[in-house]
Formats: sequence, C-alpha cells, structure tokens
Amino acid sequence: MTRLVPRAVERLSGTRGFAVVVDLTLAAAAFVDVAVSIPSWSTIETALALIAVAGLLVRRRLPWVSFALVLPGLVVDSMTIAAPIALYSVAVRTRRIPLLVVAGAVTFGCFLLPDWQLPAMDFLAPALLYALMYAATPIALGALVRTHRELSDRVAELSLARETERARERQDVLRRERVRISREMHDVVSHQVSLVAVQAGALQVSSPDPESRRIAGVIRSLAVRTLDELRQMVGVLRADGARTDSAEPQPTVDDLPRLVRESGLEAELDISLPTDLAPPLQRAVYRTVQEGLTNARKHAPGARVQVTATADTAAIDIVIENDAATERGIHLPSSGTGLLGLRERAELLGGHLDAAARSGGGYRLRVTIPRRDSEH
Repeated sequence: MTRLVPRAVERLSGTRGFAVVVDLTLAAAAFVDVAVSIPSWSTIETALALIAVAGLLVRRRLPWVSFALVLPGLVVDSMTIAAPIALYSVAVRTRRIPLLVVAGAVTFGCFLLPDWQLPAMDFLAPALLYALMYAATPIALGALVRTHRELSDRVAELSLARETERARERQDVLRRERVRISREMHDVVSHQVSLVAVQAGALQVSSPDPESRRIAGVIRSLAVRTLDELRQMVGVLRADGARTDSAEPQPTVDDLPRLVRESGLEAELDISLPTDLAPPLQRAVYRTVQEGLTNARKHAPGARVQVTATADTAAIDIVIENDAATERGIHLPSSGTGLLGLRERAELLGGHLDAAARSGGGYRLRVTIPRRDSEH
C-alpha cells in the first residue's frame, strides 16, 4: 500500500491539470507577496510587480521570457518570490552551464542592488551571502530536478531496451530451433521417406503377387504424400512461419509504418512494395526493418534513419541507413546474433545481406530477396 501512494503521486504530477494547478498556485503566492506592498508603491513598481506575476504563467513553455519579465520587478525591489521561481524554471530546462551562470549572476546583481543602490557597509557581507543564496539555490534545485528526470528517462529507456532484447533473444532461440528441426526433416526424414517410396515402387513393379503389388502401391502413395507434406513443413519452418507461443498474427509490410513510428527514432519510411507478397517474404521484410531500427537505436542514438523497401519483377530490396550517433549511447548486453540470424533468414529465402559502416559515419544494412518462393 505504501508503494502505491508514491506511484499515484508520480502519475498525477505528470498530468497537464496538475501542472496548471501548480502554476496558478505559484502565481497566487507571488501575487500575495506583492499585494501587501501595493498601497505604498508607485504606479511603475506596481505594474512591474504584476508583470512579474503574469510572467510565471508562461514559465514552462517560455522560461527565459518568464525570467526576463521578472527581473525589472526585482530591480526596483517590488517582489521576492517570483524571481527564484522563474530562475528555477530556467535551470530545469537549460543544460548549458554558461547560460545558467549568466542568469544567476544577473539575479545576484538585481537582488544585491535594489533600486541600484549598494547596501551599507555594515550589511554588505550578509547582503552578499543572501544574494548568493537567493541566486544559487534555485539553480541548484532546478539542475537537481533536471538531472533526476534525465536519469529516470535513461533508466526507463534501458529497461525497455533490455526487455526488447530479451524478447528478441527468445524469438531467436525459437527460430534457431525451428531451423534445426527443418534441416533434420529435410536431410534425414525426407531422405528416408524417399527411400521408402522408391522401394515400394520397385516392389509394386516386380512382385508377382497382386495383393503385394496393391499394398506396395498404397505404401508408395502414402510415402509420396508424406514427402509433399514434409516439404511444405520445411518451407514453413525455414521461412519463420511456424507459430510461436504468441497468439498474435505474424507481422506484414502493412505493419511497417507503425513499427517505424513506435521506434522512437527520427526515421523516414519509403515503401514501394506490392500488396500480394507471399507471407514469408512479408515477414522477412518486416524483420529486416525491425533489426535495422534496433541496431540504430542501440548503436547510433539520436541519428536520423532512412528506411527504404522497393520491389521489381525479380527481387525485393530493403535498405536501412542511419547517420552517425548524436547522443551518448547506452551499453546493452547483446548476444551478437542479430545480423547472423537476419543473414540466415535472407539466405533461406534465396537472398543475401550486406552490412557495412558508411564512409561519412553511420551504418548501412541492405537485404535483397528474390520475389519467387525459395525452393528446398
């Protein structure tokens, strides 16, 4: 029960309504701060104070504008609450340290020199300390909140990446097992059933007994039918068409826009494929794009990705290209079999895979698959 309360508060704090309530509350607190002194202020001081309060309402979208609207009121000593709130908002949304230092220095000077007058020498030391705390505390708090958010985002991204990696490894294990079974069926079972069919055919021709010839014919017919079914099963297994433990339908090329959209990458998709592709080919196209996006997200965070899938009368061509990484990558545990499995899938369908680094940075993955069904 105690764990549910922080989670509920965290979900509530992320809603737009909560943000509006917080902004209105802070603006109200700043207004109360200046309202008690309005009767003794001049018209200019009152106007600057009200502008500073109004500036807090845009502190999330336009933190620097909010900060600029607050400063004049601080110079004429019209308010004290609005300035640290605006400075905190700037620190939360600004990563560049020089800009934060400038904002803190300006706040320090405005607080230290109200009405552009230096405090008396007896109070200069305390005034310097108060001004330093007044400017540094919002910046430190804002930087702390920003760092916490960034770390939370990276942890969530890391957890999602690990879950995706585990799910893909499980699927790879299933796929490898299907390929192993298909090879055994093709190399061992099919060969032996073929021998049964040949021997039954020879017996059907050479036996003098009519009943023996009839039984041999039945055996030969069953063996031939079994061979046909085995070939179909081998083709399904090698094309990754066997059902897994998931009840969801197998992906097709129609799912590519959603795959690219949900990848979290700056990716562009250019598809020119016929709608009547065989299901194994559609799955191969989908898995190729999925693997390319996974590699780009893992090894080139922040990079732009271009996905192209085209087809002519002879072959299907899938190309995934990404630029060099623009953000710091996350080290993830990896089996290193992604491209190997993709290459095997392409070769089972009669195609080939090419993958290499680009000269100007980035990576290029290309898979070409014949449009005709592969023969086994």
